[in-house]
Amino acid sequence: MSLISKYSKFIPYLYYLAIIVYWFTDINQNNGITAYPILLFSIPFLWQIFKPNQKLNFTLGITFVCLSSYMILAYLSDLLNITSFSNSAKYVAFYGGLFVSANFFMALWIIRNSIKRSF
Repeated sequence: MSLISKYSKFIPYLYYLAIIVYWFTDINQNNGITAYPILLFSIPFLWQIFKPNQKLNFTLGITFVCLSSYMILAYLSDLLNITSFSNSAKYVAFYGGLFVSANFFMALWIIRNSIKRSF
């Protein structure tokens, strides 16, 4: 149990790193070398894993809570404008909702890590 609690603080950073890697590979397949600047987004998350900084942690948390809140509003407005759902629209709406919810939850987890734990 102590092993889980020791490494649980890294889960949000690994989540965002996985999203960045997925985004990079998807763009890289279509656009090639223009996708490499996307990898710059991974630097703060890698920094938090290897050399944690409480100010950077809180800044990342607040930034991603704001972005996730905006994504939640955009998701809800998109969801409310669709009157009839096809099967593919239900599929996209369901996984989009999971993605938006996970982003918000991970951002809150980062803030909780910066408030409750000292690195």
